[in-house]
Amino acid sequence: MTAGAGRGEPDVGFIGLGVMGSAMAANLVATRPLLVWNRTAAASDRLARAGADVAGSAAEVFERCEVVFLMLSDEHATDDVVRSDGTVELAGRLVVQMSTVAPEHSRAVAARVRDGGGHYVEAPVSGSRQPAADGELVAMVAGDDADVDRVAPLLDPMCSAVFRCGQVPGALTMKLAVNTVLITLVTGLAESFHFAEEHGLDARLLEQILGAGPMASAVSRAKAAKLVHEDWTVHAAVPDVLKNSRLVVQEARRSGSASPLMDVCAQLFAETEALGHDRADMAAVVAALRSRTGRLRTSSRDGD
Repeated sequence: MTAGAGRGEPDVGFIGLGVMGSAMAANLVATRPLLVWNRTAAASDRLARAGADVAGSAAEVFERCEVVFLMLSDEHATDDVVRSDGTVELAGRLVVQMSTVAPEHSRAVAARVRDGGGHYVEAPVSGSRQPAADGELVAMVAGDDADVDRVAPLLDPMCSAVFRCGQVPGALTMKLAVNTVLITLVTGLAESFHFAEEHGLDARLLEQILGAGPMASAVSRAKAAKLVHEDWTVHAAVPDVLKNSRLVVQEARRSGSASPLMDVCAQLFAETEALGHDRADMAAVVAALRSRTGRLRTSSRDGD
């Protein structure tokens, strides 16, 4: 029997079952019939066990479903799925872009979908793997009011809050502003623990002090615990954070605005990835700080 049989034919599809997408789709399939597709079959198999139907291709999802959620890795993956060559059914479809992509790319995809007779809503989310699993993501949505009204109830199983951000690409531009806070916060936290480490301070005591103070948040507490225990289990992966850092910097350059903190963060996450932490959580950015300290000391010794 097909997974999800007995609950009706799915009219909602979900494409992209990575760290975030898998958790989000699992919450959605708990409330309604859902058709999923992912390039890696193992992720689709996990959703099938949770009750989802599994499509044989992305095009099948568009063929069978009126609403299609996208949670893909980047612009290239989006372009590979949302095609304008007639191989993907766009007419009458509502495409919901939940991936973090460049605002200008989202604008182009929106035009592609509309030219094909479909509708388009941006709905990027703030949060990492655990909030995704708990259905506590924060969504930013943009698009025509009628389309956003249609999407909003479908976001409820995945999100604890939904904020309207006007027309496309308002939501994705807002997401980059939110990412600026997240990325600089975690990078600053890593630098704090590195500073403590270099001065022989007790990392657990620093964790307790930060956790008790006015700057504490769910993010700071979770990342501080990772830094104390050197636990790089992925909640937000280094390559994803590097991509998002570059998107912020790219958009800042496009608009002619300064982004000095994000410029440095993009460099640090690139260094972290190059050091072999491409499958680690973003808290592993401390490795780039340690590497820089090592280089400074070597340079200092060489100059003596």
